[in-house]
Amino acid sequence: MYKKFIQRGTEVELQQKIAAMRKGGRILGNLLRDLKAYVRPGMTGKEVDAWVRRETVKRGGKVAYDYLEEDFPGAICISVNDEIVHGIPTDYAFEEGDKVSFDMDLLYDGYYTDAGFTMLVGGKGSPAVKQMIKTTEAALAAGINEVRAGAKIGDIGYAVEKVLRKGKLGVIENYVGHGIGKEMHESPEVPNYGVRGHGYTLKVGDTICIEPMASLGKAANYVDPESGWAVKLKDGSIGCYCEHTILVTEDGAEILTLAD
Repeated sequence: MYKKFIQRGTEVELQQKIAAMRKGGRILGNLLRDLKAYVRPGMTGKEVDAWVRRETVKRGGKVAYDYLEEDFPGAICISVNDEIVHGIPTDYAFEEGDKVSFDMDLLYDGYYTDAGFTMLVGGKGSPAVKQMIKTTEAALAAGINEVRAGAKIGDIGYAVEKVLRKGKLGVIENYVGHGIGKEMHESPEVPNYGVRGHGYTLKVGDTICIEPMASLGKAANYVDPESGWAVKLKDGSIGCYCEHTILVTEDGAEILTLAD
């Protein structure tokens, strides 16, 4: 089925990759689904992180962040309110209405998958934030809809950006999606903006992460010097993120990180 796969290994290696990433992606998708139901007001980031670590091992995966060259202090990124991505687990207790974004990589049989989502704790909160989450998820869906053999990376970025700007959101341009496989971050980069017909040409067997990032205010951001990790918005507005790992197939796209 994947005989068009040429540049990234043999047919056997490709099948091994796809099998491992399908299994790892399913574990990750189910874990994130269960995490969304698990989170509640009063829970701390460190409590969530401990749960994620236990569940990852219990379900047969490995905590990918343990294999980073950098020493990330957790099993999952937890970004609260004005943090966009890369927030670290802390003792802060979530309050009802807090926006929290969860971003997780999982390692299974030598291959990585990557996914995440944004939610309002307790299900209640600002209508503007609710709409931002809905729009960012729509942008992710629009980007995925562009994935097929022969498509350009610019096609994906264009589709993502169009939805975000129509929703009057700030488009984060200095953090991007990426290829993924035996390494957590591989080429090509997958920006949340682009020009149709430009950039890398997708091939059958490629695996990429599409991860729209947006803000309610301006897009300017910085790395919090206290944590050394969390990316925060300069204007203090609310940030949003969501992500899936996608396989390019002969028929289009397969989302590897969906829950059963």
